[in-house]
Amino acid sequence: MKRIALDMDEVIADVYPKFLDYYERDFGFRPKREDYWGKKVYELEGAMHIRKYLFEPGFFRDLPVMEGSQEVVKWLNEHYDIYVVTSAMEFRNSLIDKRDWLEEHFPFIHWKKVIMCGDKSVINADYMIDDHVRNLVTFNGKGLLYTATHNTEETRFSRVDNWKEVRTFFENELKNESI
Repeated sequence: MKRIALDMDEVIADVYPKFLDYYERDFGFRPKREDYWGKKVYELEGAMHIRKYLFEPGFFRDLPVMEGSQEVVKWLNEHYDIYVVTSAMEFRNSLIDKRDWLEEHFPFIHWKKVIMCGDKSVINADYMIDDHVRNLVTFNGKGLLYTATHNTEETRFSRVDNWKEVRTFFENELKNESI
């Protein structure tokens, strides 16, 4: 089976509601999507301190699941060798949070198929789905850029906007392989 490296944050775990909650708590209002589209919420004027919340225990534990991701990843797992590959080392408290989150929301992914790293350039797979261009640039396989607020202007990679598009992409790949 071909191997897919699957990013976690902003691909299967939705970080933005939490960032927006912190922003609203700290500033008294919730920014509109157009205010932060094209960048990270913490890049808004005066909001860089919001990034420090990533270092707190529990930040990654209760993130919402990206819509459609559980069903599609379960389907992918039947046809591909799936690995969750997440940059966790910068945020030491995220290690436990992310493992617990995956066990709760993606229990069909065995713990041996979870890679918590600092640099994804060492990952060897056929495909990688990630929201950060820096991870796809150093990847030797086929990179799929999962749309996030900070990568809207990027054009170097095939783009998927949601999990329905991810499934369609891989259904087509399976059809092409059988020809």
